[in-house]
Amino acid sequence: GDYLESLKIDLYQDEVFVFTPRGDVMGLPAKSTPIDFAYAVHTDVGHRCIGARVNGRLVPLDHQLANGDSVEILTSKAEDAGPSRDWLQLVASQRAKSKIRSYFNRERREDAIVRGRDAISRALRRKGIAYARAMASGDLDDAAHGLNYKDAETLFRAVGEGHVAALTVAQHVLNELTQVDEEPEPEPEDTYGSPIRIGAAGGDDVEVEGEAGMVVKLARCCTPVPGDRIVGFVTRGRGVSVHRADCSNVADLERDPDRFVPVDWSGDTTAAFLVQIEVEALDRKHLLRDITAVLGDLHINITSAQVGTAKDRVARLRFTFELGDPSHLEEALRSIRRVSGVYDAYRAIPQGSR
Repeated sequence: GDYLESLKIDLYQDEVFVFTPRGDVMGLPAKSTPIDFAYAVHTDVGHRCIGARVNGRLVPLDHQLANGDSVEILTSKAEDAGPSRDWLQLVASQRAKSKIRSYFNRERREDAIVRGRDAISRALRRKGIAYARAMASGDLDDAAHGLNYKDAETLFRAVGEGHVAALTVAQHVLNELTQVDEEPEPEPEDTYGSPIRIGAAGGDDVEVEGEAGMVVKLARCCTPVPGDRIVGFVTRGRGVSVHRADCSNVADLERDPDRFVPVDWSGDTTAAFLVQIEVEALDRKHLLRDITAVLGDLHINITSAQVGTAKDRVARLRFTFELGDPSHLEEALRSIRRVSGVYDAYRAIPQGSR
């Protein structure tokens, strides 16, 4: 009898049996704490654990459970609730340790993605390219593939962890935009959302000095509008790509100066025209209302608005409106950038341009 009793003790000395509030029995490693119990119930219960009652009495999280204890876990409802790194020193079960480590590994990955995204956004801005524009056009995914990464998010993480420089990514995007602008394209159609209509040389919008019958198009990287200082660049398809004079791509194109041609706006450039802008902002309540109120105060007639929110809680809003003077556009963009939560506001790529 004594032998069987000692054998029973040996079998169970590395395990403790406790009860859930519903009376179910749960086996845990010896020296387990309420944190072990919480993770045994569910990963989310573990992550949100803020306290425990053992046998109806509040206990600290480092309290060691004993056979027969009845355990109730108290959880937080806060969105940012999560474990503490100190918990790794308090838990006895491999499950709890694994779940806590996974949480912080995921947190590190997410932090790296945010750092990388911010660094790339700053690098793109120095090149004269807006982050949301590069994302929407797919240029950041193209840059990721060119650098042997699966997608843009994987690239963000690599930049955040220091494996690749943000300026390298920005240069890839800039190179892609430059190459795209040099590709021969048919004469663009008058699509919804284009700031103005561009036709053959000698039309109502852009004139090419000394040239006739050439296809003329607005460069998608800077989308010039009437009144902007512009330059023309002859593409490989013998068309003319029209850029703003201050476009970041012009510096690269100047390596082939013989392909520049004089261009100018023609017709009545003070007439009202449609222009699109994009706004990148932290998603929040009343964001759309606040931005449209700013445009309304400037007496701008909005003809359409589109709103989308990415999983990173960045809202991207596209507005189409009428303007009669290009200087009013800069005033509108400055006013929008002052709205709470707005990261950036800029001219949009005409829809269907890619």
